[in-house]
Amino acid sequence: MKMNTKIRTYSELMKFSNFLDRFNYLKLDNGVGVPTFGFDRYLNQNFYRSYEWKKVRDLVILRDNGCDLGDPDRVIGSRVMIHHMNPVSEEDILEQSDFLLNPEYLICVSHRTHNAIHFSNEDMLAKDELVVRKPNDTIPWR
Repeated sequence: MKMNTKIRTYSELMKFSNFLDRFNYLKLDNGVGVPTFGFDRYLNQNFYRSYEWKKVRDLVILRDNGCDLGDPDRVIGSRVMIHHMNPVSEEDILEQSDFLLNPEYLICVSHRTHNAIHFSNEDMLAKDELVVRKPNDTIPWR
């Protein structure tokens, strides 16, 4: 059972057209270091190794085209993570809550974005810096 008053959904997230608004919708404002599983960490580790999780994970990656927060301008070039938009509790795993495997509560993120969401720190996000190209800058022997 969720104690969270703000239930975040994929449908609602997609109403935001830019990446920063999506980040602000998802960021957690409940502080750093809040214990989640403690000694019962085996519960979530077993869950993330399950066939059901791997199946829904692949579905979410396909739905989001492997893009950070589903933004088509932010293709994730490294390992894609799947973020539970609503924090998962020990009870959620034990009771097989709808939050666990419902794609409506899941989104693709990069490692950097995942950390920024959990730390509520916009400065941790990847910057939109364009590389200024010069003639012959991709020729390795020059």
